[in-house]
Amino acid sequence: MADSTWVREQPDSDTGSTSQEGYGNLSMPPEAMLDLAHKAAELLVARSGSLPEEGAWDGEFRRELDDRLMKAPPEKGRPAVEVVEQAAKEILPLATRLDHPRCFGFIPSSPTWPGVLADFLAAGFNSNACTWLVASGPSQLELVVIDWLRRWIGYPDGAGGLLTSGGSAASLDAFVAAREEAGHPERATVYMSDQSHSAHIRAARIMGVRQECIRMIPSDEHFRVDMVALARSVAEDRAEGFNPIAVCANAGTSSTGAIDPLEAMADYCEAEGIWLHVDAAYGGFAAVTDRGRKLLRGIERADSIGLDAHKWFFQPYEAGSLLVKNAGTLERAFAVHPDILQDTVWGANHPNIADRGLQLSRTLRALKIWMSVQTFGMAAFRRAVSRGMELARRAGQYVEESPNLELLTPVSLGVVCFRVNPCDERRTEEALEEINRKVLARVFWEDRAFFSSTLLHGTFSLRMCIINHNTTWDDVRETLETSERFGLEALKK
Repeated sequence: MADSTWVREQPDSDTGSTSQEGYGNLSMPPEAMLDLAHKAAELLVARSGSLPEEGAWDGEFRRELDDRLMKAPPEKGRPAVEVVEQAAKEILPLATRLDHPRCFGFIPSSPTWPGVLADFLAAGFNSNACTWLVASGPSQLELVVIDWLRRWIGYPDGAGGLLTSGGSAASLDAFVAAREEAGHPERATVYMSDQSHSAHIRAARIMGVRQECIRMIPSDEHFRVDMVALARSVAEDRAEGFNPIAVCANAGTSSTGAIDPLEAMADYCEAEGIWLHVDAAYGGFAAVTDRGRKLLRGIERADSIGLDAHKWFFQPYEAGSLLVKNAGTLERAFAVHPDILQDTVWGANHPNIADRGLQLSRTLRALKIWMSVQTFGMAAFRRAVSRGMELARRAGQYVEESPNLELLTPVSLGVVCFRVNPCDERRTEEALEEINRKVLARVFWEDRAFFSSTLLHGTFSLRMCIINHNTTWDDVRETLETSERFGLEALKK
Protein backbone atom coordinates (compact mmCIF):
# COMPACT_ATOMS: atom_id res chain seq x y z
CA MET A 1 0.00 0.00 0.00
CA ALA A 2 1.24 3.46 -0.84
CA ASP A 3 2.31 5.90 1.81
CA SER A 4 -0.69 8.16 2.43
CA THR A 5 1.61 10.83 3.82
CA TRP A 6 2.96 11.40 0.32
CA VAL A 7 3.68 15.05 -0.45
CA ARG A 8 4.35 16.32 -3.95
CA GLU A 9 7.61 18.25 -3.98
CA GLN A 10 7.09 21.93 -4.83
CA PRO A 11 8.76 23.55 -7.86
CA ASP A 12 11.99 25.40 -7.26
CA SER A 13 11.14 29.09 -6.93
CA ASP A 14 13.86 30.09 -9.43
CA THR A 15 13.87 27.35 -12.09
CA GLY A 16 10.33 25.98 -11.74
CA SER A 17 11.76 22.45 -11.89
CA THR A 18 10.94 19.62 -9.50
CA SER A 19 12.69 16.51 -8.37
CA GLN A 20 9.68 14.34 -9.34
CA GLU A 21 8.15 13.83 -12.77
CA GLY A 22 4.83 12.63 -14.11
CA TYR A 23 2.35 14.55 -11.97
CA GLY A 24 1.10 18.12 -12.04
CA ASN A 25 1.72 20.35 -9.09
CA LEU A 26 -1.71 19.62 -7.62
CA SER A 27 -1.91 15.92 -8.45
CA MET A 28 -1.33 12.80 -6.38
CA PRO A 29 -0.46 9.23 -7.34
CA PRO A 30 -3.49 6.87 -7.49
CA GLU A 31 -2.27 4.84 -4.52
CA ALA A 32 -1.98 7.94 -2.37
CA MET A 33 -5.44 9.08 -3.49
CA LEU A 34 -6.96 5.77 -2.42
CA ASP A 35 -5.15 5.78 0.90
CA LEU A 36 -6.30 9.31 1.66
CA ALA A 37 -9.91 8.53 0.70
CA HIS A 38 -9.79 5.44 2.91
CA LYS A 39 -8.48 7.51 5.81
CA ALA A 40 -11.28 10.06 5.41
CA ALA A 41 -13.92 7.31 5.27
CA GLU A 42 -12.38 5.61 8.29
CA LEU A 43 -12.58 8.84 10.30
CA LEU A 44 -16.23 9.39 9.29
CA VAL A 45 -17.30 5.86 10.13
CA ALA A 46 -15.53 6.07 13.49
CA ARG A 47 -17.28 9.38 14.18
CA SER A 48 -20.65 7.84 13.36
CA GLY A 49 -20.06 4.95 15.75
CA SER A 50 -18.94 7.13 18.66
CA LEU A 51 -21.49 9.91 18.14
CA PRO A 52 -24.18 8.69 20.59
CA GLU A 53 -21.70 8.69 23.46
CA GLU A 54 -20.53 12.22 22.79
CA GLY A 55 -22.32 15.49 23.31
CA ALA A 56 -24.61 16.95 20.67
CA TRP A 57 -22.65 20.21 20.78
CA ASP A 58 -19.07 21.32 21.11
CA GLY A 59 -17.52 24.67 20.39
CA GLU A 60 -14.63 26.99 21.14
CA PHE A 61 -14.18 30.71 21.67
CA ARG A 62 -13.07 32.91 18.79
CA ARG A 63 -9.77 33.94 20.39
CA GLU A 64 -8.72 30.32 20.85
CA LEU A 65 -9.58 29.44 17.25
CA ASP A 66 -7.82 32.53 15.94
CA ASP A 67 -4.67 31.48 17.78
CA ARG A 68 -4.97 27.97 16.43
CA LEU A 69 -6.00 28.58 12.82
CA MET A 70 -5.52 32.20 11.75
CA LYS A 71 -2.19 31.70 10.02
CA ALA A 72 -0.83 32.63 6.61
CA PRO A 73 -1.20 29.91 3.94
CA PRO A 74 1.91 27.71 3.80
CA GLU A 75 4.34 27.97 0.90
CA LYS A 76 5.13 24.27 1.11
CA GLY A 77 2.68 21.47 1.72
CA ARG A 78 2.70 18.85 4.44
CA PRO A 79 1.50 15.23 4.54
CA ALA A 80 -2.10 15.05 3.30
CA VAL A 81 -3.14 12.55 5.95
CA GLU A 82 -1.98 15.00 8.59
CA VAL A 83 -4.18 17.70 7.06
CA VAL A 84 -7.21 15.40 6.95
CA GLU A 85 -6.71 14.33 10.56
CA GLN A 86 -6.43 17.93 11.73
CA ALA A 87 -9.65 18.85 9.96
CA ALA A 88 -11.50 15.81 11.35
CA LYS A 89 -10.23 16.15 14.90
CA GLU A 90 -9.63 19.85 15.53
CA ILE A 91 -12.01 21.79 13.28
CA LEU A 92 -15.11 19.91 12.15
CA PRO A 93 -16.13 18.63 15.62
CA LEU A 94 -16.41 22.20 16.93
CA ALA A 95 -20.03 22.59 15.95
CA THR A 96 -23.55 21.52 16.72
CA ARG A 97 -23.59 17.86 15.74
CA LEU A 98 -26.81 18.06 13.80
CA ASP A 99 -26.86 14.30 13.18
CA HIS A 100 -26.53 13.41 16.87
CA PRO A 101 -29.51 11.33 18.06
CA ARG A 102 -30.01 13.82 20.90
CA CYS A 103 -29.74 16.93 18.77
CA PHE A 104 -33.22 18.42 19.01
CA GLY A 105 -32.32 22.06 18.34
CA PHE A 106 -33.40 24.11 15.33
CA ILE A 107 -34.15 21.63 12.49
CA PRO A 108 -31.56 18.85 12.79
CA SER A 109 -30.21 16.82 9.88
CA SER A 110 -29.20 13.15 9.89
CA PRO A 111 -27.82 12.17 6.47
CA THR A 112 -27.66 8.64 5.12
CA TRP A 113 -24.27 7.18 4.30
CA PRO A 114 -25.17 6.71 0.60
CA GLY A 115 -26.07 10.41 0.58
CA VAL A 116 -22.66 11.32 1.99
CA LEU A 117 -20.90 9.15 -0.58
CA ALA A 118 -23.01 10.67 -3.34
CA ASP A 119 -21.60 14.10 -2.54
CA PHE A 120 -18.11 12.58 -2.62
CA LEU A 121 -18.80 11.11 -6.06
CA ALA A 122 -20.38 14.30 -7.37
CA ALA A 123 -17.35 16.30 -6.26
CA GLY A 124 -14.97 13.71 -7.70
CA PHE A 125 -16.71 13.75 -11.07
CA ASN A 126 -16.65 17.56 -10.86
CA SER A 127 -20.27 17.72 -12.02
CA ASN A 128 -21.84 21.04 -12.95
CA ALA A 129 -25.58 20.40 -13.32
CA CYS A 130 -26.16 23.57 -15.30
CA THR A 131 -27.01 22.61 -18.89
CA TRP A 132 -27.80 19.48 -20.84
CA LEU A 133 -24.64 19.79 -22.92
CA VAL A 134 -22.42 20.10 -19.85
CA ALA A 135 -24.20 17.41 -17.81
CA SER A 136 -26.89 15.34 -19.51
CA GLY A 137 -26.77 12.49 -16.97
CA PRO A 138 -26.86 14.76 -13.91
CA SER A 139 -29.59 16.88 -15.55
CA GLN A 140 -31.73 13.83 -16.24
CA LEU A 141 -31.24 12.61 -12.67
CA GLU A 142 -32.42 15.97 -11.36
CA LEU A 143 -35.54 15.66 -13.52
CA VAL A 144 -36.13 12.21 -12.01
CA VAL A 145 -35.80 13.44 -8.43
CA ILE A 146 -37.97 16.49 -9.10
CA ASP A 147 -40.61 14.15 -10.52
CA TRP A 148 -40.42 12.06 -7.34
CA LEU A 149 -41.02 15.18 -5.26
CA ARG A 150 -43.90 16.14 -7.55
CA ARG A 151 -45.56 12.77 -7.00
CA TRP A 152 -45.08 12.83 -3.22
CA ILE A 153 -46.59 16.29 -2.93
CA GLY A 154 -49.47 15.48 -5.27
CA TYR A 155 -48.62 17.98 -7.99
CA PRO A 156 -50.05 17.31 -11.47
CA ASP A 157 -48.19 16.34 -14.63
CA GLY A 158 -46.61 19.45 -16.07
CA ALA A 159 -45.27 20.58 -12.71
CA GLY A 160 -41.53 20.91 -12.39
CA GLY A 161 -38.73 22.73 -10.66
CA LEU A 162 -35.14 22.42 -9.59
CA LEU A 163 -32.91 21.57 -6.66
CA THR A 164 -31.47 24.50 -4.73
CA SER A 165 -29.06 25.16 -1.89
CA GLY A 166 -31.99 25.37 0.53
CA GLY A 167 -35.16 27.20 1.45
CA SER A 168 -33.63 30.66 1.11
CA ALA A 169 -32.80 30.19 -2.58
CA ALA A 170 -36.10 28.39 -3.18
CA SER A 171 -38.15 31.23 -1.73
CA LEU A 172 -36.19 33.81 -3.74
CA ASP A 173 -36.76 31.88 -6.96
CA ALA A 174 -40.46 31.52 -6.10
CA PHE A 175 -40.95 35.22 -5.39
CA VAL A 176 -39.20 36.19 -8.63
CA ALA A 177 -41.49 33.84 -10.57
CA ALA A 178 -44.51 35.30 -8.78
CA ARG A 179 -43.43 38.84 -9.64
CA GLU A 180 -42.93 37.98 -13.31
CA GLU A 181 -46.29 36.20 -13.53
CA ALA A 182 -47.92 39.29 -12.02
CA GLY A 183 -46.38 41.46 -14.74
CA HIS A 184 -43.64 43.03 -12.61
CA PRO A 185 -45.97 45.65 -11.09
CA GLU A 186 -45.03 48.76 -9.17
CA ARG A 187 -45.40 48.54 -5.37
CA ALA A 188 -45.29 44.74 -5.49
CA THR A 189 -46.35 43.41 -2.09
CA VAL A 190 -45.86 40.03 -0.43
CA TYR A 191 -47.63 38.55 2.59
CA MET A 192 -46.43 36.09 5.18
CA SER A 193 -47.25 34.99 8.72
CA ASP A 194 -45.49 36.33 11.79
CA GLN A 195 -44.37 32.69 12.17
CA SER A 196 -42.76 32.55 8.71
CA HIS A 197 -39.07 31.90 8.33
CA SER A 198 -36.80 34.94 8.09
CA ALA A 199 -35.60 33.61 4.73
CA HIS A 200 -38.80 34.93 3.15
CA ILE A 201 -38.19 38.45 4.37
CA ARG A 202 -34.65 38.28 3.02
CA ALA A 203 -35.85 36.85 -0.30
CA ALA A 204 -38.39 39.64 -0.70
CA ARG A 205 -35.74 42.28 0.02
CA ILE A 206 -33.26 40.77 -2.44
CA MET A 207 -35.99 40.63 -5.09
CA GLY A 208 -36.54 44.35 -4.67
CA VAL A 209 -39.71 44.43 -2.59
CA ARG A 210 -39.60 47.55 -0.45
CA GLN A 211 -39.71 47.09 3.31
CA GLU A 212 -43.11 48.80 3.53
CA CYS A 213 -44.44 46.24 1.04
CA ILE A 214 -43.59 43.20 3.17
CA ARG A 215 -46.64 42.36 5.24
CA MET A 216 -46.40 40.27 8.40
CA ILE A 217 -49.84 38.80 9.12
CA PRO A 218 -50.61 37.81 12.72
CA SER A 219 -51.10 34.17 13.63
CA ASP A 220 -53.88 32.65 15.71
CA GLU A 221 -53.66 30.81 19.03
CA HIS A 222 -52.36 27.72 17.19
CA PHE A 223 -49.70 29.76 15.35
CA ARG A 224 -51.45 29.48 11.99
CA VAL A 225 -51.96 32.53 9.81
CA ASP A 226 -55.11 34.54 10.59
CA MET A 227 -57.12 34.37 7.36
CA VAL A 228 -59.37 37.29 8.32
CA ALA A 229 -56.33 39.49 8.93
CA LEU A 230 -54.79 38.37 5.63
CA ALA A 231 -57.89 39.22 3.62
CA ARG A 232 -58.22 42.57 5.36
CA SER A 233 -54.58 43.47 4.69
CA VAL A 234 -54.84 42.59 0.98
CA ALA A 235 -58.07 44.58 0.56
CA GLU A 236 -56.63 47.63 2.31
CA ASP A 237 -53.43 47.45 0.27
CA ARG A 238 -55.25 47.24 -3.04
CA ALA A 239 -57.38 50.23 -2.08
CA GLU A 240 -54.18 52.21 -1.46
CA GLY A 241 -52.49 51.26 -4.72
CA PHE A 242 -50.31 48.35 -3.63
CA ASN A 243 -50.11 45.24 -5.82
CA PRO A 244 -50.24 41.91 -3.96
CA ILE A 245 -48.12 39.39 -5.87
CA ALA A 246 -47.54 36.53 -3.42
CA VAL A 247 -48.78 34.96 -0.21
CA CYS A 248 -46.46 32.63 1.68
CA ALA A 249 -48.05 29.77 3.62
CA ASN A 250 -46.32 27.54 6.18
CA ALA A 251 -46.39 23.76 6.00
CA GLY A 252 -44.56 23.21 9.26
CA THR A 253 -43.16 26.33 10.88
CA SER A 254 -39.67 26.17 12.33
CA SER A 255 -40.91 27.41 15.69
CA THR A 256 -43.85 25.11 16.43
CA GLY A 257 -44.33 22.89 13.40
CA ALA A 258 -47.69 24.61 12.78
CA ILE A 259 -49.39 24.09 9.43
CA ASP A 260 -51.38 26.97 8.00
CA PRO A 261 -54.92 26.31 6.66
CA LEU A 262 -53.61 25.38 3.22
CA GLU A 263 -56.94 24.63 1.56
CA ALA A 264 -58.48 27.90 2.75
CA MET A 265 -55.39 29.80 1.61
CA ALA A 266 -55.55 28.12 -1.81
CA ASP A 267 -59.23 29.06 -2.14
CA TYR A 268 -58.46 32.65 -1.21
CA CYS A 269 -55.44 33.07 -3.48
CA GLU A 270 -57.25 31.53 -6.46
CA ALA A 271 -60.16 33.91 -5.96
CA GLU A 272 -57.87 36.92 -5.60
CA GLY A 273 -55.43 35.98 -8.36
CA ILE A 274 -52.42 35.94 -6.04
CA TRP A 275 -49.50 33.51 -6.26
CA LEU A 276 -49.49 31.05 -3.34
CA HIS A 277 -46.07 29.83 -2.21
CA VAL A 278 -45.88 27.13 0.48
CA ASP A 279 -42.81 26.92 2.68
CA ALA A 280 -42.58 23.19 3.28
CA ALA A 281 -38.81 23.21 3.78
CA TYR A 282 -39.14 21.34 7.05
CA GLY A 283 -42.57 19.71 7.03
CA GLY A 284 -43.11 18.89 3.38
CA PHE A 285 -41.57 15.43 3.47
CA ALA A 286 -44.26 14.33 5.90
CA ALA A 287 -46.25 13.93 2.67
CA VAL A 288 -44.55 10.59 2.03
CA THR A 289 -46.64 9.16 4.91
CA ASP A 290 -50.41 8.68 5.05
CA ARG A 291 -50.71 10.79 8.19
CA GLY A 292 -48.55 13.57 6.80
CA ARG A 293 -50.45 13.67 3.53
CA LYS A 294 -53.66 14.32 5.43
CA LEU A 295 -52.06 17.05 7.53
CA LEU A 296 -50.77 18.77 4.38
CA ARG A 297 -53.99 18.52 2.39
CA GLY A 298 -54.22 21.48 0.02
CA ILE A 299 -50.48 21.85 -0.54
CA GLU A 300 -50.89 20.43 -4.03
CA ARG A 301 -52.92 23.52 -4.98
CA ALA A 302 -50.07 25.96 -4.37
CA ASP A 303 -48.32 27.71 -7.24
CA SER A 304 -44.93 26.88 -5.74
CA ILE A 305 -43.54 24.79 -2.90
CA GLY A 306 -40.12 24.75 -1.23
CA LEU A 307 -38.79 21.54 0.36
CA ASP A 308 -35.41 20.77 1.97
CA ALA A 309 -34.26 17.17 1.69
CA HIS A 310 -31.41 17.96 4.10
CA LYS A 311 -34.02 18.23 6.83
CA TRP A 312 -36.67 15.50 7.05
CA PHE A 313 -35.46 13.43 4.12
CA PHE A 314 -32.11 12.63 5.70
CA GLN A 315 -29.65 14.10 3.19
CA PRO A 316 -26.39 16.03 3.65
CA TYR A 317 -26.43 19.78 3.10
CA GLU A 318 -27.23 21.25 0.56
CA ALA A 319 -30.42 19.66 -0.77
CA GLY A 320 -33.20 22.20 -1.09
CA SER A 321 -35.77 22.30 -3.88
CA LEU A 322 -38.45 24.41 -5.48
CA LEU A 323 -41.47 22.94 -7.24
CA VAL A 324 -43.88 24.97 -9.34
CA LYS A 325 -47.26 23.83 -10.62
CA ASN A 326 -46.35 25.02 -14.12
CA ALA A 327 -42.69 24.39 -14.91
CA GLY A 328 -42.69 27.06 -17.60
CA THR A 329 -43.11 29.84 -15.06
CA LEU A 330 -39.53 29.42 -13.87
CA GLU A 331 -38.03 29.54 -17.35
CA ARG A 332 -40.05 32.63 -18.21
CA ALA A 333 -38.57 34.30 -15.14
CA PHE A 334 -34.96 33.11 -15.30
CA ALA A 335 -33.95 31.93 -18.78
CA VAL A 336 -31.17 34.05 -20.30
CA HIS A 337 -29.24 32.99 -23.41
CA PRO A 338 -25.87 34.75 -23.66
CA ASP A 339 -23.60 34.10 -26.63
CA ILE A 340 -21.12 32.15 -24.51
CA LEU A 341 -23.83 29.54 -23.84
CA GLN A 342 -25.19 29.32 -27.39
CA ASP A 343 -23.73 25.82 -27.83
CA THR A 344 -25.74 24.44 -24.90
CA VAL A 345 -29.08 24.53 -26.72
CA TRP A 346 -30.00 20.90 -27.41
CA GLY A 347 -33.61 20.95 -28.52
CA ALA A 348 -36.88 21.66 -26.71
CA ASN A 349 -36.94 18.35 -24.86
CA HIS A 350 -33.49 18.78 -23.34
CA PRO A 351 -33.90 21.41 -20.61
CA ASN A 352 -31.11 23.43 -19.11
CA ILE A 353 -31.80 23.42 -15.37
CA ALA A 354 -29.89 26.70 -14.97
CA ASP A 355 -32.76 28.38 -16.85
CA ARG A 356 -35.03 27.66 -13.87
CA GLY A 357 -33.29 29.55 -11.07
CA LEU A 358 -30.59 31.94 -9.95
CA GLN A 359 -27.56 29.61 -10.26
CA LEU A 360 -25.59 28.78 -13.38
CA SER A 361 -22.82 26.83 -11.68
CA ARG A 362 -24.73 24.12 -9.80
CA THR A 363 -23.48 21.13 -7.86
CA LEU A 364 -25.13 17.76 -8.49
CA ARG A 365 -27.63 17.64 -5.62
CA ALA A 366 -29.91 14.98 -7.08
CA LEU A 367 -27.42 12.13 -6.75
CA LYS A 368 -27.61 11.88 -2.95
CA ILE A 369 -31.40 11.74 -2.92
CA TRP A 370 -31.44 9.20 -5.75
CA MET A 371 -28.75 6.98 -4.22
CA SER A 372 -30.38 7.04 -0.79
CA VAL A 373 -33.81 6.05 -2.11
CA GLN A 374 -32.36 3.43 -4.42
CA THR A 375 -30.40 1.93 -1.52
CA PHE A 376 -33.07 1.87 1.20
CA GLY A 377 -36.37 2.12 -0.67
CA MET A 378 -39.31 4.39 0.07
CA ALA A 379 -40.79 2.07 2.70
CA ALA A 380 -37.78 2.74 4.92
CA PHE A 381 -38.07 6.49 4.41
CA ARG A 382 -41.78 6.42 5.24
CA ARG A 383 -41.03 4.56 8.45
CA ALA A 384 -38.28 7.01 9.40
CA VAL A 385 -40.51 10.06 8.86
CA SER A 386 -43.41 8.41 10.69
CA ARG A 387 -41.14 7.57 13.60
CA GLY A 388 -40.25 11.22 14.06
CA MET A 389 -43.92 12.13 14.35
CA GLU A 390 -44.57 9.26 16.74
CA LEU A 391 -41.66 10.19 19.02
CA ALA A 392 -42.88 13.79 19.09
CA ARG A 393 -46.39 12.58 19.98
CA ARG A 394 -45.00 10.49 22.85
CA ALA A 395 -42.89 13.41 24.04
CA GLY A 396 -45.98 15.61 24.13
CA GLN A 397 -47.82 12.95 26.11
CA TYR A 398 -44.92 12.72 28.57
CA VAL A 399 -45.00 16.49 29.09
CA GLU A 400 -48.76 16.52 29.62
CA GLU A 401 -48.53 13.73 32.20
CA SER A 402 -45.67 15.37 34.11
CA PRO A 403 -46.66 17.50 37.12
CA ASN A 404 -43.61 19.69 36.50
CA LEU A 405 -43.79 20.34 32.77
CA GLU A 406 -46.25 22.28 30.64
CA LEU A 407 -47.05 21.75 26.97
CA LEU A 408 -47.33 25.22 25.43
CA THR A 409 -48.86 24.32 22.08
CA PRO A 410 -50.17 21.10 20.54
CA VAL A 411 -47.47 18.88 19.08
CA SER A 412 -47.25 19.33 15.31
CA LEU A 413 -45.17 17.13 13.02
CA GLY A 414 -41.90 16.63 14.94
CA VAL A 415 -41.88 19.75 17.15
CA VAL A 416 -42.63 19.82 20.89
CA CYS A 417 -42.78 23.17 22.72
CA PHE A 418 -42.80 22.99 26.51
CA ARG A 419 -41.46 24.53 29.69
CA VAL A 420 -40.85 23.73 33.33
CA ASN A 421 -43.90 24.93 35.25
CA PRO A 422 -44.90 22.81 38.30
CA CYS A 423 -48.66 22.65 38.57
CA ASP A 424 -48.64 23.02 42.37
CA GLU A 425 -47.00 26.44 42.27
CA ARG A 426 -47.87 29.77 40.67
CA ARG A 427 -45.10 31.99 39.34
CA THR A 428 -44.93 35.09 37.19
CA GLU A 429 -44.05 34.81 33.52
CA GLU A 430 -40.77 36.59 34.26
CA ALA A 431 -39.86 34.00 36.90
CA LEU A 432 -40.79 31.09 34.63
CA GLU A 433 -38.70 32.50 31.82
CA GLU A 434 -35.69 32.84 34.10
CA ILE A 435 -36.06 29.24 35.28
CA ASN A 436 -36.41 27.85 31.78
CA ARG A 437 -33.48 29.87 30.48
CA LYS A 438 -31.41 28.23 33.22
CA VAL A 439 -32.65 24.82 32.09
CA LEU A 440 -31.66 25.63 28.51
CA ALA A 441 -28.19 26.75 29.57
CA ARG A 442 -27.57 23.69 31.74
CA VAL A 443 -28.65 21.28 29.00
CA PHE A 444 -26.37 23.19 26.63
CA TRP A 445 -23.30 22.98 28.88
CA GLU A 446 -23.84 19.87 30.99
CA ASP A 447 -25.90 17.32 29.07
CA ARG A 448 -25.27 15.23 25.98
CA ALA A 449 -28.46 16.56 24.42
CA PHE A 450 -29.00 19.84 22.62
CA PHE A 451 -32.26 21.69 22.13
CA SER A 452 -33.21 25.26 21.41
CA SER A 453 -35.84 27.77 22.48
CA THR A 454 -38.46 29.93 20.84
CA LEU A 455 -40.95 32.66 21.69
CA LEU A 456 -44.64 31.77 21.41
CA HIS A 457 -46.46 35.09 21.15
CA GLY A 458 -43.98 36.43 23.68
CA THR A 459 -43.85 33.36 25.96
CA PHE A 460 -40.42 31.77 26.34
CA SER A 461 -40.52 28.09 25.40
CA LEU A 462 -38.10 25.20 25.32
CA ARG A 463 -38.34 23.44 21.99
CA MET A 464 -37.46 19.97 20.73
CA CYS A 465 -37.49 18.99 17.07
CA ILE A 466 -37.44 15.19 16.84
CA ILE A 467 -36.75 13.99 13.30
CA ASN A 468 -33.43 12.08 13.41
CA HIS A 469 -33.89 8.54 12.08
CA ASN A 470 -31.40 7.28 14.72
CA THR A 471 -33.19 8.85 17.70
CA THR A 472 -34.78 6.43 20.18
CA TRP A 473 -37.48 6.94 22.79
CA ASP A 474 -34.77 6.68 25.46
CA ASP A 475 -33.00 9.66 23.88
CA VAL A 476 -36.19 11.70 24.05
CA ARG A 477 -37.34 10.54 27.47
CA GLU A 478 -33.98 11.04 29.17
CA THR A 479 -33.69 14.54 27.72
CA LEU A 480 -37.12 15.44 29.08
CA GLU A 481 -36.23 13.94 32.45
CA THR A 482 -33.02 15.95 32.56
CA SER A 483 -34.92 19.13 31.71
CA GLU A 484 -37.39 18.41 34.48
CA ARG A 485 -34.61 17.77 37.00
CA PHE A 486 -32.69 20.91 36.06
CA GLY A 487 -35.91 22.91 36.35
CA LEU A 488 -36.72 21.60 39.81
CA GLU A 489 -33.18 22.35 40.95
CA ALA A 490 -33.51 25.90 39.63
CA LEU A 491 -36.79 26.32 41.52
CA LYS A 492 -35.09 25.48 44.82
CA LYS A 493 -32.46 28.20 44.44
